[in-house]
Amino acid sequence: MLLREIKTIYHKELDALYSKEEVASSFKQIVEHFLGLDPIILALNPNLMVTKEEEQPLFESLASLKLEKPLQYILGEAHFYGSIFKVNSEVLIPRPETEELVAWMLEDIKASQSLRNKEDKLRILDIGTGSGCIAISLAKELSNASIYALDISETALAIAKENAISNEVEIQFLKEDILSLDALHTCFDIIVSNPPYVRELEKDEIKNNVKAYEPGVALFVPNKTPLLFYEKIVLFAKKNLEKKGTLYLEINEYLGKETQRLLEAQNFSEIELRKDVFKKDRMLKGKHQ
Repeated sequence: MLLREIKTIYHKELDALYSKEEVASSFKQIVEHFLGLDPIILALNPNLMVTKEEEQPLFESLASLKLEKPLQYILGEAHFYGSIFKVNSEVLIPRPETEELVAWMLEDIKASQSLRNKEDKLRILDIGTGSGCIAISLAKELSNASIYALDISETALAIAKENAISNEVEIQFLKEDILSLDALHTCFDIIVSNPPYVRELEKDEIKNNVKAYEPGVALFVPNKTPLLFYEKIVLFAKKNLEKKGTLYLEINEYLGKETQRLLEAQNFSEIELRKDVFKKDRMLKGKHQ
């Protein structure tokens, strides 16, 4: 079959479910991933023929897209902060908002490095690491840092370890439940977390491809205790951050002020609530006194 004919089938089957632009983008990524073809090839050679064997993953991907399976899970990988991460339904797909959090951290760290003894290694802990995208992105940018990544899920940690290897960085992984963890063997200069924060009442706002495929345990919290992870993380940070150490959090856009008050109640200083590119309250930081 001609590759352009398969592209036509994609639009016929998917344009009612996704925008035409999204369908075209997905088709290009699928062709590049499974056939190893630069998308421009189709424009230069509209009569390119693909074999039955080559067709198979393209039509399997089409069937998955019709079921609203995220493209990243179809491809088995996601792009984050300039790197490629293995992903599957055991871990959340890394989001652009989290890239903004990483950028904020690196901006602060690099600005303060001139004030530090270069012999001193930064100790950074990522709580709820998932695919490892935050910890690994930091490790790639910070040669003088010891980075730890914690998660309750054994399967998530296995994926994160694969991502650390493929991205050629060293991370110390820890299997722990932050809700029952009081302390670790060392204190940290920086703690960062992107914990579950979507309330059950917000499920209607979430797209089906997220609700049906991404791990709910990493997304949702009860309506009555929407800040339970933040409450625990802030208390943990108070005990496990060095003096003047910094806590960074990705947060629920609707609960920015409420989350900020948790830091204020534990006497964190220099608290900053920051909006993302969409002008939503999405990031929070504070310093341990």
